[in-house]
Amino acid sequence: MIIFPAIDLKEGRCVRLYQGRMTEATVYNDDPVSQAMAWQAQGAQMIHLVDLDGAFEGVPQNMTAIKAILDNLTVAVQIGGGIRDMATIDKYLNLGVSRIILGTAALKNPDLFATACEKYGSRIVLGLDARDGWVATDGWAGTSEVTALELAVEMKKLGATRVIYTDISKDGTMEGPNLKATADLARKTGLKFIASGGFATIDDVKEAAALHSDGIEGAILGKSIYTGSINLPEAIKVARSAIAGGKEVC
Repeated sequence: MIIFPAIDLKEGRCVRLYQGRMTEATVYNDDPVSQAMAWQAQGAQMIHLVDLDGAFEGVPQNMTAIKAILDNLTVAVQIGGGIRDMATIDKYLNLGVSRIILGTAALKNPDLFATACEKYGSRIVLGLDARDGWVATDGWAGTSEVTALELAVEMKKLGATRVIYTDISKDGTMEGPNLKATADLARKTGLKFIASGGFATIDDVKEAAALHSDGIEGAILGKSIYTGSINLPEAIKVARSAIAGGKEVC
């Protein structure tokens, strides 16, 4: 199982939000490049990068910081936030991004999602952000009338193979992730799922790893590793050893 340290960009700085509210942002680092390099040095295999301003505006807003991160890292990066057309997808992948996360675009423009999947395959990831089971859009500012399960099933038909699932009520709270819903969606859809939102302790990581056979292949850690409630190298080791039946794997 892969542990993804998260870097959320707001006005060029590394922040964490509470339940996705831009008005409740805590700045953890004014230099996102140094933060990304720190996570890389601690063993991260892939960085989860989100352009928060882009998610709200509908177009990338933190390109300078994003380019700097890509130029300085050797590990893979997946990115989401404000990606609403093929030109942006092409640009990011040409810059060296490994995976593109489409959330609002998947719901509002399924043709784009299908085209992107046809062109780039598994490098396109569905970002499934839900509020009380309903899909949220536009940086979580809006809530649709489509359930998380409905969108996942529809996007699978269009080529989706992997999903990042975030329970918004858990995000930034450090009250524990909604692994029950995540695993349930994974089992019902047959898609690979990455759990996000609410991770607080190493036991949460162990619980997620135990659900690997249900389809949970990764966990995104944000506030927990910034505050130190979870030690990133320990989380990576736990995730690896849990999947290997107690034996650490590379």
